[in-house]
Amino acid sequence: MIFTGLAKSKAHQPCAACRILRRRCNSNCLLAPFFPTDEIEKFVTVHKVFGASNVIKMVQMVEETNREDAVKAIVYEATARLRDPVYGSAGTIFQLQKMIEELKVQLDSIGAQVSDLQEKIDHLLSIHMNVLHLDVFSAMGDPMFEGDSTKAYDPCNFPAECDWIFQQHTTTEAFDLVEGRVAEDYA
Repeated sequence: MIFTGLAKSKAHQPCAACRILRRRCNSNCLLAPFFPTDEIEKFVTVHKVFGASNVIKMVQMVEETNREDAVKAIVYEATARLRDPVYGSAGTIFQLQKMIEELKVQLDSIGAQVSDLQEKIDHLLSIHMNVLHLDVFSAMGDPMFEGDSTKAYDPCNFPAECDWIFQQHTTTEAFDLVEGRVAEDYA
């Protein structure tokens, strides 16, 4: 019998609203489904902002199927009002809208930077492709370079006045250096 008494007392605990208002909580309490015993702070917040009688009136005006959502909205608005007494939840909405606008501006700026960098990359790639397609010896047949012998040389037809460079070293000296022997001139 002791256990049945404990079970009955737990089953009939007053809801958070009735507990704060210090009244008897009966089985047809309108606020009991939305403010259980363990959520006292939730009701305290709503009670501070709207008052218990106004909350009861607001909940009664809503259809039974939508009451849970209505109470969630009331709790959210009450929490927002305590946080920002002037604007409430509208302040949060305005703040988020401002943040969205700032992020759009940043996104547009970054998009412009990406476009600019892509144009630079395309330009550099076109320059690179032009350099790869250049023929190194194309200037040799160009009439612009025919009169000036200092601008382009064919490595096979080295000028005779520069033969002294090749005549200093004989092939045997080069062979001695390759084999690791040092010629007498170098000793």
